[in-house]
Amino acid sequence: MKELKINKNDSGQRLDKYLSKAVPLLPPSLMHKYLRLKRVKLNGKRCEANVRLSEGDVLSLYINDEFFTPSDDRRAYLTATPDIDIIYEDENILLVDKKPGIVVHEDESHSSNTLIDKIQAYLYQKGEWDPDRENSFTPSLCNRIDRNTGGMVIAAKTAEALRILNEKIRNREIDKYYLCLVHGVPCPPQGTLKGFIRRDKKEKLVYVYDKPHPDALTAVTDYRVLREGKNMALVECLLHTGRTHQIRAQMAHFGHPLVGDTKYGLNKDNKNLPFKYQALYSYKLVFSFTTPSGELEYLKGRSFEVPSVPFAHFVK
Repeated sequence: MKELKINKNDSGQRLDKYLSKAVPLLPPSLMHKYLRLKRVKLNGKRCEANVRLSEGDVLSLYINDEFFTPSDDRRAYLTATPDIDIIYEDENILLVDKKPGIVVHEDESHSSNTLIDKIQAYLYQKGEWDPDRENSFTPSLCNRIDRNTGGMVIAAKTAEALRILNEKIRNREIDKYYLCLVHGVPCPPQGTLKGFIRRDKKEKLVYVYDKPHPDALTAVTDYRVLREGKNMALVECLLHTGRTHQIRAQMAHFGHPLVGDTKYGLNKDNKNLPFKYQALYSYKLVFSFTTPSGELEYLKGRSFEVPSVPFAHFVK
């Protein structure tokens, strides 16, 4: 028998959601069977899968020991290098400047030393996060950026911060600004790109349509030309939706593919240019909260920028 005491980061969750994270090796079907057989008890009593946990609750788990053996992927922080570029940090969140080429989470290539591994290693070595004292929570990313795109990524240090930030992103109360370098000069120099994006998972790219299309989702991006030269333009983009490859695909559909982007642009256009990756960077975040924000209320109205963007001065 193993006992787990519910701490602040664990509280508020449904029991089944909590168990899926606290005991990830336990199959869901077996978990529900153990609940029926009273091999999972809450404060000494029978419980249901949908019960909400409170801080101080005690779970008694009459489960075989092999289900508690930590898997290798939950210990990746032990071998990761904690070399992260921190833009802002407090007791609840981290804002990190991710460099192009780094993957945020392990993907199908099974990349190691990912951004989240680095962040967890940093917090572990700093003494702010002890996985042995946490049953279900691990520091987590609130937004993602493609491997070859750089810029601002938000990490939550607590479960409550993660919940609030996920809700704010879902309700579009966090504005994400990108800089990109495009071929040609958009005309007009400022406007809004509206379309419909369909993702092809097999081909790993997206298609943009001007009218509604089966399986396509609405995509809206504001753009503004900041500088131009060398038949290129530095453009600021504000995302109103968060579709896969949204800026890259919409700018290409607009006739101005990103410099260095061989997926949505043409190889001949990028020949002899010093760009290893697409020229795209998430350079600014604004916490434009419009609803109550709990313990993150102090972030309301604040904005943060990365110190530099590699391609920003390519055109002057």
